[in-house]
Amino acid sequence: MVDTPRMPSLIAIRAFEAAARLGSFAQAAQELDTSAASVSYHVRRLEDQVGVRLFVRHPQRVTLTSPGEVMAAEATKAFAALRASFIRAVETDRSQLSLTALPSFGTSWLTPRLGRFRARHPDISLELDLSAEAQDLSAGKFDAAIRNGHGQWAGLHTTELFPSVFMPLCAPALRAAAAAIADPREPLRVPLLGRSDWWQLWYQARGFADVDLHGRFGTHLSAEYLDIAAAIAGHGIAIGSPILFHHALQSGELVPAHDFVARDGRAFWFTCPAGRQHSAKIVKFREWVGDEASAARHAARHFLAPLHR
Repeated sequence: MVDTPRMPSLIAIRAFEAAARLGSFAQAAQELDTSAASVSYHVRRLEDQVGVRLFVRHPQRVTLTSPGEVMAAEATKAFAALRASFIRAVETDRSQLSLTALPSFGTSWLTPRLGRFRARHPDISLELDLSAEAQDLSAGKFDAAIRNGHGQWAGLHTTELFPSVFMPLCAPALRAAAAAIADPREPLRVPLLGRSDWWQLWYQARGFADVDLHGRFGTHLSAEYLDIAAAIAGHGIAIGSPILFHHALQSGELVPAHDFVARDGRAFWFTCPAGRQHSAKIVKFREWVGDEASAARHAARHFLAPLHR
């Protein structure tokens, strides 16, 4: 087995490269924010490690020996490549935005709008992750997130987009049969879809306490947007957001099965690490998604108005 030669100290190589490029220990020290004595020490250490003399010392300057010229050429190319890679890394970070969002929000509300973001900011490419679990923004994998909650997360800067609201939604053909949901004591010929806790909250907000919904649910699906898809197909009455699914209401694929809109006190928020809130790409996306959310609130103002009475 052949022993691999030990790599000289990187600090020493950096001192040598600067001194070789500038022709002076003093100027190298200024560039490296250290002293000329420190540069001289590290260069001498490098010479001892490689076993050859690299500089001829003069009173006010240094010149390279023949071995030093060979080493300087390679060291300069290596550090130039490193500097270029750092620049490319910064440029890549500025041009790529990695975002994580909830599945229903990302699928039904955000993704159909992303073309407008790209049109406004063609210099930024977006990577979108959809996850029901809140991702750790301090880990470095994601630049920002859209979360649902109360907006109080340690270390994060938050911007509210719109409230979390929900109401019964169904296909137009089921509206007459769905009218019985007004009173939970009445028999219902149409199955319910969606989260049982949201249905409970919806009934409680209308004054019905301890509602027994056992046996009233049809297919149990894993996400709100899937419940909405099932409702559009006529498979039952979903409980969902008239903001997230406003396009289905506007197109007539869905209609309110009841006009009452409830909320749970939470909202959708654009969030990012507090230390990165002024990053140009994050600012651009925050401003864009804020404009989109404002337009969505305006479009759904008919459903939101009762909440402010």
